[in-house]
Amino acid sequence: MVVRIEEVTTAMLEATELPDGTARVAPDRPFADVVHEHLDRLYGYCVHLCGDLTDAEDLLQDTLVRAMRSFDGLRDPKAARTWLFTIATNCARDRWRARGRALDTVPLEAADPDDDFSLFTTIAIEDPFPYSDELHLDFLRLFGDEDLHTVFAAMTPVFRAPILLTTIHGFSCKEAAAVLGVPLGTLLSRLHRGRKQLERGLWVYAVRRRLVTVSDET
Repeated sequence: MVVRIEEVTTAMLEATELPDGTARVAPDRPFADVVHEHLDRLYGYCVHLCGDLTDAEDLLQDTLVRAMRSFDGLRDPKAARTWLFTIATNCARDRWRARGRALDTVPLEAADPDDDFSLFTTIAIEDPFPYSDELHLDFLRLFGDEDLHTVFAAMTPVFRAPILLTTIHGFSCKEAAAVLGVPLGTLLSRLHRGRKQLERGLWVYAVRRRLVTVSDET
């Protein structure tokens, strides 16, 4: 899978023409240099957005094509990461819209059953590691990469995206708001609710997979 991505993106970045036959911007290849610097994280973001490797490859290709076409509009090379992630987000929205799905579907004023859930409190009450001095860290160490991917994939997309951008990819809240095209206050609200949803998701997953033993699984 990694080899295929590398082959596809290398061919695209080295091409002198876009897939539709139009000339590629910047023939001295600064676009390739900019993209290669962020390619791994951009692909990871696509994987988390799609939850499927094949769809992620398609989304990455759509992102690169759109970025190539608009590269002459990038005025500040230091803003390339935010620019690329914004394009990926918009491409994902377009793909989901075509499939009758949407990234922004949950009203912020809607009641959220996860708001009253606290992972730390639940772990402390259940005490699955009675002899541990690092209770919460021991809980998080139960999860491998595939486990975390499964939990993230089950989250509501509108709440998952802020977590991905700020926690996984290191964007500031202001940068993440710009990527998603929402006000900062909206981003902060979604980030809070996303963290709550993630906490519950981690606990439910751990119980269902019997990674922890609890007093009452009902």
